Amino acid sequence: MIKQHTIKIFILILSTISPLCAVSNSAEINQSVEYTANIENGKKIYPLCASCHLDNGWGKPDGSFPVIAGQHPAVMLKQMDDIRSRNRENPTMYPFADPQSIGGEQATRDVIAYIATLPPPSKPGTGDGSQLSQGRKIYQQDCQQCHGQNAEGNNDSLYPKLKGQHYAYLLRQLKWIRDGYRRNANPVMLSKIKPLTNRQLDAVADYISHQ
Repeated sequence: MIKQHTIKIFILILSTISPLCAVSNSAEINQSVEYTANIENGKKIYPLCASCHLDNGWGKPDGSFPVIAGQHPAVMLKQMDDIRSRNRENPTMYPFADPQSIGGEQATRDVIAYIATLPPPSKPGTGDGSQLSQGRKIYQQDCQQCHGQNAEGNNDSLYPKLKGQHYAYLLRQLKWIRDGYRRNANPVMLSKIKPLTNRQLDAVADYISHQ
């Protein structure tokens, strides 16, 4: 089992490095959740999240709140840290990203581990399906290498699971990353989507939402 002071060092390192460099510490990030989390305690803490993400972690199909159920724990830990350090703009999440507001660093790991156990929605909010062919082509060319053939993501490399996510949320995040509003994206991803038009981003979000 990883000692508590070691875990704190991992989290401190994570808060001071760039998103691209963070990938090299993903094993430690994953271990800090997996080996110390108390899922039952996380279940007790989760009602703080449910007011936005709902009891099942499915968020809202209109994209106002994302699906978090079943997301990779290391990915969630990184996003929480990025929000807390203001490396990712998300004012609604600021109070909840501060470990002290939910019971400390241990509580953060506990609730993340619990969220990871929740089943994702079988029918998330989807696009109209009119651009699936183009979306598949863009995804296979620009996204699949990191996010996986089936948009399953990769916990060890901090690549989010996209499968099961709401179309509206996917499209908004793609636009925010391309336009520089969301600053914590992997630079490789930014380089891939920077040249894409709104129509192309819509196509790839539509395709992912139908996986």
